[in-house]
Amino acid sequence: MVFLYVLFSVYILAVNFYGIRYAKALRDGDETGDSRAGDGKLVLTAILGGAVSIYASLLAMRYRLNSMTLMIFLPVIAVLNVYCFFLGFRSIYLFM
Repeated sequence: MVFLYVLFSVYILAVNFYGIRYAKALRDGDETGDSRAGDGKLVLTAILGGAVSIYASLLAMRYRLNSMTLMIFLPVIAVLNVYCFFLGFRSIYLFM
């Protein structure tokens, strides 16, 4: 039971940490003129559960993406992520 909580929490922390690191790398690559990085990894990380951290880090760094639709849909994906995390933790509790 506790193992499932720890496993789920570590997954959430790992995806959010990767999202922050990738957003920072995307910003640093854009400042140096390296445009090899696309938005595909950013969207994948957001869907896997890192949308909250990506959006918060983009706001904290005052970085704007080239794709305005991504800046609009990141908060929507973040709300869905938080709801899925809530359902995940609740289902682990009900599984007990």
